Amino acid sequence: MKIMLSVGEASGDMHGASVANALKLLQPDIELFGMGGKAMQAAGVTITYDIAGLGVIGFVEVIKNLGKLFELKDNLAALMDRERPDALVVIDYPDFNMRLAKIAKAKGIPVVSYISPSAWAWRRGRAKSVAGTVDKVAAIFPFEAEVYREAGADVTFVGHPLLDIVKPALTKQAAYRHFNADCHRPLVLLMPGSRRQEISKLLPVMLDACRLILEKLPDCQFFLPVASTISREILQSIIDNHHIPVHLTTDHTYDLMGIADVAVAASGTATLETSLMGTPTVIIYKVAALTYFLGKFLVKIPNIGLPNIIAGRRIVPELLQDEANPDNIAAETLKILLDPSVRETVLTGLTEVREKLGRTGAVKRVAEVILEVARKHQKG
Repeated sequence: MKIMLSVGEASGDMHGASVANALKLLQPDIELFGMGGKAMQAAGVTITYDIAGLGVIGFVEVIKNLGKLFELKDNLAALMDRERPDALVVIDYPDFNMRLAKIAKAKGIPVVSYISPSAWAWRRGRAKSVAGTVDKVAAIFPFEAEVYREAGADVTFVGHPLLDIVKPALTKQAAYRHFNADCHRPLVLLMPGSRRQEISKLLPVMLDACRLILEKLPDCQFFLPVASTISREILQSIIDNHHIPVHLTTDHTYDLMGIADVAVAASGTATLETSLMGTPTVIIYKVAALTYFLGKFLVKIPNIGLPNIIAGRRIVPELLQDEANPDNIAAETLKILLDPSVRETVLTGLTEVREKLGRTGAVKRVAEVILEVARKHQKG
């Protein structure tokens, strides 16, 4: 049996690796190949196209990269012709992956969508398009399953995979030793995203906020985990220009979250990871002005941060566009660091988020769904 996978950024690479491991446990002789990164490669996926440097977000940003994306789509279509997979699994990276899914459908290759387009948040019409293209939606949120089911999709609610993935490997004491961190000093985690354009927009603002935090808390420590899709040199160059002492790390990221007093993170999967580790988070988000202007008319939910969406209310701060400035970031971070009542309220909300995500075992359920679809295709 052959399964082709397609992801476009670091978080998708992580999910793809988890699915690959689960597939191999259920069917050891399975062949896995496609587009991914280091995590999927380590899980035994033959990576035909590496995603390093690929991730782009927003209307304006995608337009700038159309040529590269069209070429990539054609190359992956040719890969389908050569390998004839029994199923294509598309994970996140929605605009590109849905185009790829349509190509697979035209070639008679069944498609499973996992971490599907966020039709529950914006462009609800996409749900019908996805339903008409893919053979199965493996839904990770209950409200996502409902939207896709109403649109006519064949949906299985599998639960959220991060419940299986996000857990510490070290005790807190061992984590402090591993990172050479001081348990008696405040520790702030910086997570500016996994795409180069996110880094360029958000990291300088975060570092300016760090300077303001240091004025209030001179002994504060700053750590930044390096995403697999970003070179350490790019990050170090920006940090050096700002003259802020930031420790770059490459492993045990969940253990680092577990000892952080607060995280400042780009909106996305990372904010759900910090929530599950019980780390209060200040969510920030910046895109091109035109992208944000158009998005305001399309997004139909009051919050953009996953923890707040799941909780159904604002439990952690969100700073968008011009609000995501050094003064505001520093102020929100310092509230969590210095005001015990603020911190306790946030922690209570994060516990609620974990409870709402359901039970563990999502990754195995996704693998079972994929194998079911592939076997049905083999039988013709």
